[in-house]
Amino acid sequence: MSAGLEGLLHPRESRQGCRRYEAHVRRRRCSGHFELREDFMSNQELIRSFENDAISEESFHHADHVRLAFAYLSEYPVLRALEKFSNALKRFGEMRGKTRLYNETVTCAYVFIIRERMVRSGSADWEEFARQNPDLLSWRDGILNRYYREATLKSDLARRVFVLPDRGCHGG
Repeated sequence: MSAGLEGLLHPRESRQGCRRYEAHVRRRRCSGHFELREDFMSNQELIRSFENDAISEESFHHADHVRLAFAYLSEYPVLRALEKFSNALKRFGEMRGKTRLYNETVTCAYVFIIRERMVRSGSADWEEFARQNPDLLSWRDGILNRYYREATLKSDLARRVFVLPDRGCHGG
């Protein structure tokens, strides 16, 4: 398994076709990055690993961003979670020379959607939350397409500041 968060929450199809989410725990590799195995990494461990740059970029994908946002929201009030998560994402990109990957609109929108879903479901457990909200885990044709035009999300303005939705809730 590659280093990083790969496999932390990625769905696997069961025989019945239902998605199943497996949690994994960290194990040190020679590079200093984490490789994940079965068991669970706590929210605090995940946040600490990310903030200490112990997560490999090759395996840090959209669903992993959602898991990390969930961890921050589980540990901090929403505005503090947003601030810490945003700063950590920016640092992650800067350390890899990929500052254009950060998008303020996408980050803010997902944090607030995740927070609302956490409150509505009453679930403080990641695995349960992921099972109840598979639409948040997919980037392609993801939930933001309901609220934003593609051009808006790709704009320089959306990268720099939070842009209000420019599309109706039903894609119109």
